[in-house]
Amino acid sequence: MGVEGIGARVVRKEDKRFITGKGRYVDDIKLQGMTHAHFIRSPHAHAKVKKIDSSAALKMPGVVAVLTGQELVDDKVGNLICGWAITSKDGSPMKMGAWPAMAPDTVRFVGQAVAVVIADSKNLARDAAEAVVIDYEELPAVADMQAAIKAGAPQLHPEAPGNQVYDWVIGDEAAADAAFAKAANVVKLDVTNNRLAPSAMEPRAAIADYDAAEEHFTLYTTSQNPHVARLVLSAFYNIAPEHKLRVIAPDVGGGFGSKIFIYPEEMVALWASKKIGRPVKWTGDRTEAFLTDAHGRDHVTHAEMAFDANNKITGFKVKTYANFGAYMSLFSSSVPTYLYATLLSGQYNIPAIHAEVIGVYTNTTPVDAYRGAGRPEASYLVERLMETAARQLKVDPAELRRTNFITQFPHQTPVIMAYDTGDFNASLDAAMKAIDYAGFAGRKAKAKADGKLRGIGVSCYIEACGIAPSKAVGSLGAGVGLWESAEVRVNPVGTIEILTGSHSHGQGHETTFCQLVADRLGVPISQVSIVHGDTDKVQFGMGTYGSRSAAVGLTAILKAMEKMESKAKKIAAHALEASEADIVIENGEFKVTGTDKAIAFPMVALAAYTAHNLPEGMEPGLKESAFYDPTNFTFPAGAYICELEVDPGTGKTSFVNFVAADDFGRLINPMIVEGQVHGGLVQGIGQALLEHAIYDANGQPVTASFMDYAMPRADDVPSFSLSHTTTLCPGNPLGIKGCGEAGAIGASAAVINAITDAIGKNNLEMPATPDRVWRTIHAA
Repeated sequence: MGVEGIGARVVRKEDKRFITGKGRYVDDIKLQGMTHAHFIRSPHAHAKVKKIDSSAALKMPGVVAVLTGQELVDDKVGNLICGWAITSKDGSPMKMGAWPAMAPDTVRFVGQAVAVVIADSKNLARDAAEAVVIDYEELPAVADMQAAIKAGAPQLHPEAPGNQVYDWVIGDEAAADAAFAKAANVVKLDVTNNRLAPSAMEPRAAIADYDAAEEHFTLYTTSQNPHVARLVLSAFYNIAPEHKLRVIAPDVGGGFGSKIFIYPEEMVALWASKKIGRPVKWTGDRTEAFLTDAHGRDHVTHAEMAFDANNKITGFKVKTYANFGAYMSLFSSSVPTYLYATLLSGQYNIPAIHAEVIGVYTNTTPVDAYRGAGRPEASYLVERLMETAARQLKVDPAELRRTNFITQFPHQTPVIMAYDTGDFNASLDAAMKAIDYAGFAGRKAKAKADGKLRGIGVSCYIEACGIAPSKAVGSLGAGVGLWESAEVRVNPVGTIEILTGSHSHGQGHETTFCQLVADRLGVPISQVSIVHGDTDKVQFGMGTYGSRSAAVGLTAILKAMEKMESKAKKIAAHALEASEADIVIENGEFKVTGTDKAIAFPMVALAAYTAHNLPEGMEPGLKESAFYDPTNFTFPAGAYICELEVDPGTGKTSFVNFVAADDFGRLINPMIVEGQVHGGLVQGIGQALLEHAIYDANGQPVTASFMDYAMPRADDVPSFSLSHTTTLCPGNPLGIKGCGEAGAIGASAAVINAITDAIGKNNLEMPATPDRVWRTIHAA
């Protein structure tokens, strides 16, 4: 390992511009003649749009246009799509309701756009929006899932009778039934996984610019996957031919899944720019983010687990209702199915699993992937059940897990996944040692003497990352492949540009990707630049989500590097009059093994471009590309243990210790990995204790600001003790598994298990606010 190579704790290159205010975000961009858009949004959860009167607004100073949903339909702009097809257990396709970018006739959630005002400034557009008069006919609304599927409930879409999107199943029902028939013990649990509002530091934004001379569009947008955005906008929404649309995602201030999707605002901005002949800019405010950014989680589940007389799990049954909100978002169908139910085996050897997932429409903001996307819901369910089982069976929670751990790899689960490698005992050992698990009983007794209730909670998670291969996910209904692309460009003076289809929005790619190059070539990372986020510069790529950037994106870079290195070795061998097989790359030089003959990397690059003395038949230049499609998912896993105290008089929870032992395979930059884990842990703790997006019975959001939606603050979370156990992933040449979502997947269960252990009552839902904990303690 070099000082800047793989495994080095290199300070992030990109942070210099970020902490000095030199980042370039969408809202920083100003174009000649740019106008500003303000969307008029429905105040009703369900209503007919009867009439829109914009005459007064159009007379106001600086107003360029007021455009409506009907005009969008008249111009044949397509509806938003869901890109993953799911089939119900009866063989019928999922029921996808039409979602126009602006509602021409019916609104189905508070915040849905019905019109847009375009003016010379943001304030002028906002003022003019107040003058637009909209006549609504309010309709009955339903925000609760259980109410939505009852007979006589308000119907959202004619395509979906009973508000049901699909009724999907996985696993062997007969085998599960047989396991339960023979079970010595059965553990049952009802769990609600609370709805979350993604709260990235940078709100969504878009700037659209139409060039009439070239009939060409440019879209600047806060996207995690600009190439996919361009594909969908051109192929499905009828905005522009793909070669006439450039999508640029510059610096993006956090995504967490919520910026994967194509939203109505981007579509409307592009359409409006052509319509008015000027650039159109929209920057969302925080209230718009709460109302319109895709929410996460929101499951209601009943689960049962069967055990034999030796406390071995023999069967697992799950029935989950998943809230889709008012419409199906881009990948929403896959989250509670193939990203959730396929992880229900957890770290455990469970012979028989059967799961049923029912998707439900409600008059709420659409729900889609949010950090972890299905994996946190699965892990929370499994780990709450394991803790509940330990209490019911009167065995130590850690030992019950050990009794059921998978220990032989590869391991085929009953729900599709084939785990390639892992050492779950090692992670649990590391976590138990770090928290002094054996000494907990003494600490609990001391806390009791001090009037506090102390508890400890274990959570052993596993996730599937780097979703692939494309053929497999295609067979499961995915509308796109999930490979990644890369291009390595060596310039004549030896500087290197890496063009990647991955996108960085906080992950540190500009550092970690350079570290791979530094490790292989022995050049400083200052000599390497990373190019991403621009469809005109980078060949088609799939973007960043699902902890795929290193396992898939970095492996694509490695493949392109290997091609470039092979050509460079031929050039060096020719120059040094040596055999190519004798050439090695060390410290920025190509050397002949066993001799002092060498040529510096910049001289090889220069030789490639001057082309005065290349091997016979070789093309000039030093540029190579690669596409990489993994052979399997990767499976990061770990053990988290939380120790905390509860004040029985107030219900307030205080952390004592939180340890995390993760297995991410090979770490490129441990410092960046630790930062990713810290962020994920805080999000998981936020869900467990604080965050909840709530609607009233009429579909009105009651948590549409940070005054009402409780984000974790520094004093809400503990210092974390992190460690790593390592089993190298055999599915990619770098041995990487992925780390970006782990904390959010494993943390929530550890916290709730610890609180319920402390208070001696098992039925506690998230978020475990002081009020909810106090009421649980003192309930009869």
